[in-house]
Formats: sequence, structure tokens, C-alpha cells
Amino acid sequence: MKYPEMDEALELARRGIGRTSPNPAVGAVVVQNGEIAGRGFHTYAQVKHAEILALEQAGARARGATVFLTLEPCSHQGRTLPCADALVAAGVARVVAAMEDPNPLVAGQGFKRLRDAGIAVEVASEYAGDAARINEAFVHSMRTGLPLVTLKAALTLDGKIAAPEDNTGWITSERARGHVQEIRHNSDAILTGIGTALADDPQLTDRTGLERSRPLLRIVADSTLRIPLDSRIVSGASGDVAILTTSASSEERRRALEYRGIRVFVFDGPGGRTDLRKLTEHLATLQYRSLMIESGSKLNWAALEAGIVDKVLFYYAPKILGGLQSLPVAGGIGRLRRTDAIQLGRVTVHSIPPDEFMVEAWVNR
Repeated sequence: MKYPEMDEALELARRGIGRTSPNPAVGAVVVQNGEIAGRGFHTYAQVKHAEILALEQAGARARGATVFLTLEPCSHQGRTLPCADALVAAGVARVVAAMEDPNPLVAGQGFKRLRDAGIAVEVASEYAGDAARINEAFVHSMRTGLPLVTLKAALTLDGKIAAPEDNTGWITSERARGHVQEIRHNSDAILTGIGTALADDPQLTDRTGLERSRPLLRIVADSTLRIPLDSRIVSGASGDVAILTTSASSEERRRALEYRGIRVFVFDGPGGRTDLRKLTEHLATLQYRSLMIESGSKLNWAALEAGIVDKVLFYYAPKILGGLQSLPVAGGIGRLRRTDAIQLGRVTVHSIPPDEFMVEAWVNR
């Protein structure tokens, strides 16, 4: 069944994208006698959940109303009291939700509390896909205990990300790069390698100018701490930069970075390199729901080989570099047999007019 009110609740939820982490983005609509009496969407800064804001706007009209939610109401106390209890107290008659909350602290308990209070509950599963996409990282994090890791790259049609000599200019268009900034805005953390940091001196900032629930954590994988102290990412740090290194790195360099407010993560991996799996596990303890990788050929392959990549976003430009020295999207040893190739599925091709496209695909587990 189609509900225009649910479509509106989903649009409200989208207004919270990038503004709710570590919480999910949720939209709520209160309907009384066929008319919308209250609307709400959650942002981390305003604390109150979507349901509470919609109920407050509806006031006395919430009694006997139907409430459309993009996610099951919470049944536990965090920064706020349980939303399920608020719906009961408001005297609503019916709740229609797009999906069950994957958070183990909720996971059906919010619906149970409503039903126990005599409130009719309907799960409009035809909207579950849209609701889950809005909270893709949150859903993944709740189900796996790890952040959603997305590998992004800009490529020529022959799969190259860099030329062997001069790399000035961009592979993709300004329009494609603008879309990448939207992805950054919806990410909690971003990772690059020391090779990219030395070659490009990037800032890795979210340049959308939109409100965030917390700063984008900018991480550089640097096994021996070669990062220059006057690099733009270090000099521009404001509690939002971390360096991933190993125990073989200089203690003096670590102290110099920490003195400048840089977080230093020491995670030893095989072959004297950093351990990317430990990094994702550590980010999970800090409630970072998503990690975006924007790096070079070597780190891209290391992340794929480590098995931490969940999905890829490859932006293709109508160009060909050719040559054996131009860098592919993933370098390293690679897989020596075609039968051992990393398999991807759920592939979607997104057009970027006039003549570019982006491939979105999930790594098969």
C-alpha cells in the first residue's frame, strides 16, 4: 500500500543526513483526520528525536492520530526518554513504520511496547528499502558491529587513477567531484595513505558547507610517520585528524604530532604495515558509523585485500591514459588467478551528465 505521508516522512529523514551520526536519520509525520498535524526530523544537535518533535507540533491533535515513521521508535533511554513511551503517552491510535530498528537495544521492542499499550502497529515493508538507504551506514554498523567502509576512486575508462609523471588537473568533472563531496558529508571518517598525502598535500575536508553532527575525522595511514608537520592536513588540524602508524615509528615524531592535537593510532599489521582491520574495529568503539577511503593504488589494494571494504564508488571519466606505468585503481600483488578475483554484486550504474558515470557495487562476502 502506498502512503503519501510516508513519502513525506522519508523526505524529512533525508534532511537529517550527515547531521545525526552516530544516531540514525529519522522522519515522523502525525496525521489526524486526513490532515498532517505535526512533522519532525532528527538532528544530533537538537537532541529531540523526530517523533517527539512531531508530537509537540501536533499537540492535542496527536490523540487518536496515526503516526508515520521511517524507523521503529526507540524503546530504551539514551540522551532522551524512549520515543515509544512518548507515543503511548500522547494517545496515538496507530503507528506505521517503514522498518524495524536494527539496533539490538530496540529490534522490535519499540513495536512491542506500542502493541502492549493497545496501539495498532503496521510495518510498511514496501518502504523499507528507501528507509534503509537513508541510514545505510547505521544499519550496517548495527548488524556487523563495524563501520561501513566505502572505497571511492576517480578513474579513466581504462581503470587508471594516476599518470606516471605530471598529475596536475582532475580526472573527473566538477559535477562528479561535487557528488563526492556529498558522500564525504555523509561519512564519519575518511582515510588516505601517506603516498597521497605527500604527493597531493590534500586537506580531505567536507567542503559542502552543510551542518554536521561532528567533524569529519581525517586519517592518514603512515607506517613510519613521514607526514610533514607543515602539511595542510596537520597544520589545519582541529581535533579532527588522526595518523595510523606502527610501533616501529619514531616516538619523538608521535609526540610532535600529539602536541599539535593529532591523534596517533598505533596498530601493527603484517609486513611492518598498519593494520586496517584494527583501525575499523577502533572506529567502531568510537561510534563512527562510516569510513570513506580516498587514496592511491597501494592503500586501495591493501584495504581490499584486508577485507575491510564493503562497497566501491568508482567515478569514470571519458579518458584513456594507457601505458604500463599509469597507476591502476588497485595495485599491490593483486590476485594471480582470475578465479581468485574479488567478486562484487548489487551493481548500480549512475549517470553523471553529460558523459561520465559512477559505478556503485558491494563486495561479496
